[in-house]
Amino acid sequence: MSQSASPSPSTSFSRAQWRALLLITAAALGFYAFMRWLPIGSNLNHMDFRVEEKGAIEFCDPNSPQFIPVISAKSPVQLKLRSDVPPTRGQPVTFTLTMSTASGKPIGPADLLVAHTRKLHLLVVDPTLNDYQHLHPEPGREPGEWVFRLTPERAGTYRVFADFMPAATARGLYAAVDFEVPGDVARVVRSVSTTAQAAGFNFTLETPPLLQAGRTAELKFRLESPGATKRSVPMQPVMGAYAHLVAFDLDRTGFAHLHPNEADLTHTPDALRPELTFKVTIPNPGRYVVWAQVNLGGNDVFVPFWIEVLP
Repeated sequence: MSQSASPSPSTSFSRAQWRALLLITAAALGFYAFMRWLPIGSNLNHMDFRVEEKGAIEFCDPNSPQFIPVISAKSPVQLKLRSDVPPTRGQPVTFTLTMSTASGKPIGPADLLVAHTRKLHLLVVDPTLNDYQHLHPEPGREPGEWVFRLTPERAGTYRVFADFMPAATARGLYAAVDFEVPGDVARVVRSVSTTAQAAGFNFTLETPPLLQAGRTAELKFRLESPGATKRSVPMQPVMGAYAHLVAFDLDRTGFAHLHPNEADLTHTPDALRPELTFKVTIPNPGRYVVWAQVNLGGNDVFVPFWIEVLP
């Protein structure tokens, strides 16, 4: 009488190992999903910063600088502005910015990570692109409120770009809101210019001979004193770098916030002719303004350059 063969001990042990491995894998995946859903900060998690639709703004890698199309993309963060007095050209005004998720949850300090020494960066620019201000608001009285003060130097529709990093994602995210300053918008000639003077120094932004859209380009930024006898440039770090560059297109559809490749602050630039390099990818051709921000002797100095990006 024949008997069915029973599995050998080695085969049974192998199947048991596979079952244990599958259980461990399933438990690990479940724990990972649970941790992603846990609230970080006040009551926000990764899903609060997702937009499930076409054209949503993507989380951006700060190590891969590029132009961010903030206006045309759908951001998961909503911004609202109110001021203590109506904005007027040449007069200081205090704004309260309210940040919230698409579902209305407030976004406060506990919900953001520190990026470049600050939790929230505001890049404010007028319609002529000649008044640019980089601001860091402070938390307000109510959850999700941030307070900042500025003096608009021109008339027209100012655009406020918010640059921040949610703790729930640890990736850069962006949003925008506008405010009006009464008056006629000045007509400004925007010719290509890669040199400028400010604070007693000469500034230069060197671009590739063919700065083409869609291709990563290296920019060289340097400054020096005028004349044959050079004096030391009192350059100090600002927001964790020796310089920052911010590029805007003419229609202010977005921006590129650039930081130098020379990220090690212990390696100070040359005292007489400091030079820093930046990388950027701009997707569309056209004219752009690139605002440089440096700290000279304890004072922030802003200098604009106008460049042309070719097809």
